[in-house]
Amino acid sequence: MSTTTTTNPRLADKYNKEVVPALMKKFSYKTVMQAPRLTKICLNRGVNGAVTDKKLIDVAIDELSNITGQKAVATMSKKDISNFKLRKNMPIGAKVTLRGVKMYEFLDRLVSVSLPRVRDFKGINDKAFDGRGNYTLGITEQIIFPEIDIDKVNKITGLDITFVTTAKSNEEAFELLKEMGMPFKNIKKSEN
Repeated sequence: MSTTTTTNPRLADKYNKEVVPALMKKFSYKTVMQAPRLTKICLNRGVNGAVTDKKLIDVAIDELSNITGQKAVATMSKKDISNFKLRKNMPIGAKVTLRGVKMYEFLDRLVSVSLPRVRDFKGINDKAFDGRGNYTLGITEQIIFPEIDIDKVNKITGLDITFVTTAKSNEEAFELLKEMGMPFKNIKKSEN
């Protein structure tokens, strides 16, 4: 018996069967097309010391690629900063953008496997919305992901995960992500 399906990821089915009806009821949408949806998940990571050691960028790209199952790319500096010995177009980080099936599979693994592995986990902050329906989650240790081999990690670093939605407000985005299974700290906030 296979754990992955060839048709739709588990969270994509949950979105269509459970999340959309719940959002339509809560916000009184007239059609299913008004219900907000997740469009992409962006992971990015700045690499401290990348100016002096180019191998750190390769390590960051490999780790992000292993975590997501999709090839990550280096992010380049936009301008010269002499105090940091930084030149324009030098690699200073890594990023990857997930859409479609890979996006849903990553979110499923994040919620069900990785976040519970965070030390003293009590839920994620519900105040990191940007006002336009997007949510950014900061991860302090990359070793919470089971794809990372702890023995090969030479430095504990963090990364940012941004969930981009079609929601028009923070409240709609909060409800969407809560219904998708994101473990927020203050669930009672939604009753206000």
